[in-house]
Amino acid sequence: MGESPNPVRFAFQPLYSLNTGGVVALEALARPPAGQVRDLLAGALRKGRLVQVDITLAAQAVDEEARHQTLLPLHLNVTACTAAAPAAVFDPLLKALANIGRRPREVVLEVGPPFHGVAQAALREGMQRLAELGFRLAFDGLGRGDLPLDLLASTPVDLVKLDRTLLNRLPEEPAAVAVIEGLTHYASRMELRLVATGIENTEQLTATRRLGVRIAQGNLLKAAGESGSWTGPLSPATPEAADQTGPIVASSGSTPRVADFLRPATTLPATATCEEVRDVLVDNDAPTGIVGLDEQQRPQWSIDRSRFLIAVTGPYGHALHAKRSASRLADPPHMIRADAGALELLNLVNDADWGRTGDDVVVTDGQGRCLGVVLVTEVVRGVAESKIEEAAALSPLTRLPGSDTLARDVDRRIAGHEAMVVAWLDIDAFKVVNDTVGFAAGDDLIRDVGRALTELVGDLDRLTVSHVGGDDFLLACEVDEIAVVANRMLDATWTIEGMTITVSLASLACASGSISSYREVSRMLAPLKKRAKDVGGSSWVLGRPGSERVEVLRGLGRHGLDTRRPAS
Repeated sequence: MGESPNPVRFAFQPLYSLNTGGVVALEALARPPAGQVRDLLAGALRKGRLVQVDITLAAQAVDEEARHQTLLPLHLNVTACTAAAPAAVFDPLLKALANIGRRPREVVLEVGPPFHGVAQAALREGMQRLAELGFRLAFDGLGRGDLPLDLLASTPVDLVKLDRTLLNRLPEEPAAVAVIEGLTHYASRMELRLVATGIENTEQLTATRRLGVRIAQGNLLKAAGESGSWTGPLSPATPEAADQTGPIVASSGSTPRVADFLRPATTLPATATCEEVRDVLVDNDAPTGIVGLDEQQRPQWSIDRSRFLIAVTGPYGHALHAKRSASRLADPPHMIRADAGALELLNLVNDADWGRTGDDVVVTDGQGRCLGVVLVTEVVRGVAESKIEEAAALSPLTRLPGSDTLARDVDRRIAGHEAMVVAWLDIDAFKVVNDTVGFAAGDDLIRDVGRALTELVGDLDRLTVSHVGGDDFLLACEVDEIAVVANRMLDATWTIEGMTITVSLASLACASGSISSYREVSRMLAPLKKRAKDVGGSSWVLGRPGSERVEVLRGLGRHGLDTRRPAS
């Protein structure tokens, strides 16, 4: 950084969409000749040159990436101190971008620690200035550094990167699962994107996808490299292999959004000529089209590569069009907001009866400025994958989720130190039903029970239900909700083909801190289920961790007497 010519090299690591498997961006990672980049920055901080070094590194990363001409959005790391600096500090970076024909909107500035010592008001103002310059903003290292949550809620970021130290605790630690679930919900509400970093093994990848995080990077996917191709898709075996540990259950906020499929747009000024468009298309194989922008970066027209080249390379095409405005061979741009859901895009295509569904769809921000493009075909594929993931987790008979959903819910309640009841509902003598009136009638009975439980889920705020196979259902709820469940399910008259059926409910009342895991709960429920089956009629038994006492709350005794007790 002034001591010797360009002593720092750069490696680039791709960020992958877990919806499509495609590369959505590259992150530039500085590689000093000795030590790590944090040592370099710490030395610059001691010398009072942190901001200068930060910007110099960013500008050098831009120059280095330009040699590879990936056209992908570029992620650059800056410290919070630099982000809070006056706008003039960023002139070298803006100049570097201008020299290679890049615009600030093609760059994501990842603002990272240290945040201490930087006035929050100054940082908010600085990040707002950067957003006005056109940069997209992100916070880096959430879960490791000293990022105040107030900044997360009050700055114009559209992406947050989860640090590997938190993700490394997946999937074993319920507390880490609960934290990431909460962040996924927050990101969905605020229309942010979460990125999982440092993914090193398939278990982490599976857990990350299950929790609804849809962008990831790490050595499992592709290690950072100083040269070579970063634009290839994920190997098909990579995400699929991770899925073999169980079905993926889409969590809240996992529905794909338009921004998940964003590609960099190839753009020209709206005043460009046909010859200028042709030169760009011929010199570069990647662009599927070109977007014409006005001075405010708002889309004015859109050109499809194939249709344009056919027009200008036909007989007399060059003579007719070369020096004339490209708009003559362009179409009005298809546009959609970056915050729109993927399903909204597909509905828009359907409602408009577009004949050009293979064209790029231009993605815009709140001011109508071009952020990039998406392809309808990729969005269709991504939505289909999401729906398949959701469907894979549902029972084909009852449309209820499987045991993974309940396991996560129980572990989340344990991590939150919540009191709860976990219960096992079973249809008595179900084999007799199948052997007597047939398996089709047995399936109808299971559907009836599933419908009743689904109605209960709509009536009780904290009830979670899973169909774990056959005639077995698991549920978790608040302590004061279990009586409602028991009364509804045990008071119902269950009949099929003239046969009267009873059900058994084994429940475990767990005080805060009385259990440590879902596995422990399942182990304790097994003998309670056997006890409930030993009670005649539709039965309900209740146990508690650490106690051998089992209360029989409903059912018939050995002499056929109703042993029900008031349920409270």
